[in-house]
Amino acid sequence: MTEAITAEREKALLATVPTGLLIGGEWRPAASGKTFEVEDPATGKVLLSIADAGPEDGMAALDAAAAAQEEWAKVPPRERGEILRRAFEMVTERADDFALLMTMEMGKPLAEARGEVTYGAEFLRWFSEEAVRAFGRYSVSPDGKSRLLVTKKPVGPCLLITPWNFPLAMATRKIAPAVAAGCTMVLKSANLTPLTSQLFAQIMLDAGLPAGVLNVIPTSTAGETTGPLIQDPRLRKLSFTGSTPVGRSLLADAAKTVLRTSMELGGNAPFIVFEDADVDAAVAGAMVAKLRNMGEACTAANRFIVHESVAEEFGAKFAEKVGQAVTARGTEATSTIGPLIDAKSRNKVHELVTDAVSAGAKVLVGGEPAEGEGYFYKPTVLSEVPAESRILSEEIFGPVAPIVTFGTEAEAVRLANSTEYGLVAYVFTKDLNRGLRMGEQLETGMLGLNAGVVSNAAAPFGGVKQSGLGREGGLEGIEEYLYTQYIGIADPYAS
Repeated sequence: MTEAITAEREKALLATVPTGLLIGGEWRPAASGKTFEVEDPATGKVLLSIADAGPEDGMAALDAAAAAQEEWAKVPPRERGEILRRAFEMVTERADDFALLMTMEMGKPLAEARGEVTYGAEFLRWFSEEAVRAFGRYSVSPDGKSRLLVTKKPVGPCLLITPWNFPLAMATRKIAPAVAAGCTMVLKSANLTPLTSQLFAQIMLDAGLPAGVLNVIPTSTAGETTGPLIQDPRLRKLSFTGSTPVGRSLLADAAKTVLRTSMELGGNAPFIVFEDADVDAAVAGAMVAKLRNMGEACTAANRFIVHESVAEEFGAKFAEKVGQAVTARGTEATSTIGPLIDAKSRNKVHELVTDAVSAGAKVLVGGEPAEGEGYFYKPTVLSEVPAESRILSEEIFGPVAPIVTFGTEAEAVRLANSTEYGLVAYVFTKDLNRGLRMGEQLETGMLGLNAGVVSNAAAPFGGVKQSGLGREGGLEGIEEYLYTQYIGIADPYAS
């Protein structure tokens, strides 16, 4: 974005964002007439008021999705792929608009928001190509007496629930494979950051998506609005990204109708630095693994497990780099760290830091909220963090890095695996064999080996243990929206 980010520029962008509910291809107000406000977390000021869906609206959205499912499933895969490809091109063309909108409603610096546009758009391009590759198979049965025909079919209407921290990428990561597979959808976007999803939904319509295939119901009463949908037998799939406690509750509800589910839940990522690691490279990796998105990411490094022989060097260099971060509204050219999403989140982060410090942890840098308006927290590095500190067991979701030490590889593995979560881990070592051993021993769905970022549209994203079920992205992503049908055929040679 080359032009200055002025108030007029922001106002003009907000004027292009739909503020209604998208149901059956039309934007309309909530049945109750209610709206809710969306705030800029850097200033606390209201950006827009948008329609607040209720149970009646949720059911209307499911009605539209169910009505469109049969015809949408018949649309040739190539046509579905072309819609996604057009959407990819349109999002890319409006990359500056999407980046600025995300920065305004979520807080991340513009440079990071631009990165999310690139990442989020890539799901559209990836699944535009995967749409034509949902292959089945035909084979002779082992005894030769029949033929086996295996086909892939769309699961049907889906409820997609996205989080607030990556407003574009979390929407495209769910919507793109559903479109490619031939499923209709109801999207429940996060009420803290619904504006990006609203604009993206309009892009999908402009790209040629038929009415009723994608329905969008932002709401301030998520449980009341989506609960009836989960119990409706017409709904065939639930995809949720969010906290583990909410995921557990949704799984319990989904069990009543044996609803197919995908769950991308919480994380407690270990960042392991071995004695042979390139410390400077590890610090560079730590900066993105921890501070990307202000630490408000399920993939954020949560525990820094550093070999005792390099812990002091790593801590000092890491704290120096973290201390150079600039907290400011994401539209400011100097900003490298934006605000946390709201006051509750900032208070939770400070509570965890205070608990660790009171137990004996040392503050190398930061350690307190930033002064002024908005929900900013100073990027923080803690050393000598006691094992019983809450910050080592709870997901931080903020720019705080607690460091603990280890002596042996076995101890590093034990510390890394001592959590109910298993989404992602990071390992820095020059020993390839050790890296492979860690991959085999760590209980994690993803591993960054000498890398601080693992997310890629072409790779399967997901975790183990209480970090979730299923995978998004990669070859596996479209499978979540397809079911397998087997047809047994009599032997064509039988008399």
